[in-house]
This record gives sequence, structure tokens and C-alpha cells, in this order.
Amino acid sequence: MLRDGERPVNDLVDGLSVSQPTVSKHLKVLREAGLVEVRRDAQRRLYRLRPEPLAEIDAWLAPYRRMWEDSLDALERRLDGMDPDS
Repeated sequence: MLRDGERPVNDLVDGLSVSQPTVSKHLKVLREAGLVEVRRDAQRRLYRLRPEPLAEIDAWLAPYRRMWEDSLDALERRLDGMDPDS
């Protein structure tokens, strides 16, 4: 839900159909990990994603993603070449 932009906690609670304490616990973990930021707007707390750490994670995963894609492509070629009656 935060990919679409900044949201108050109550929107997240309604959209996720989980309790407010559960959403708050998850947001706390994400905030401590640096993946979301929070700002106050009067009584509300508004959360938004921080794209920078996500880009770092994506860059770190890139070689593994390529390895798996290559491996799965090789498996697909192998399976396509097999005789279905064997």
C-alpha cells in the first residue's frame, strides 16, 4: 500500500484488515530498518517508503536473480528437450 504513496496508519489498518497494534508493530520494524519514514500531521502519523534502501537491496540481489534466471532457463530447455513418454 505504501508503494502508492504516503498513508496514515488507519488507512493501512483498513486496507490490510489487521489490527492497529499489528500494523504499528510492523511499521516499527520497517522504520527501525530504515525502509519507511514517518511524519506527524497534527494527530496523524503518515508513513511513506524510503526507496534508497530498497534500491540497495535490489542491487545486492541482482547477481542472485541472474543466477536463478540462468539456472531456470537451463532447466526449461532441458525439460523441453525431454521425451514426454520417457
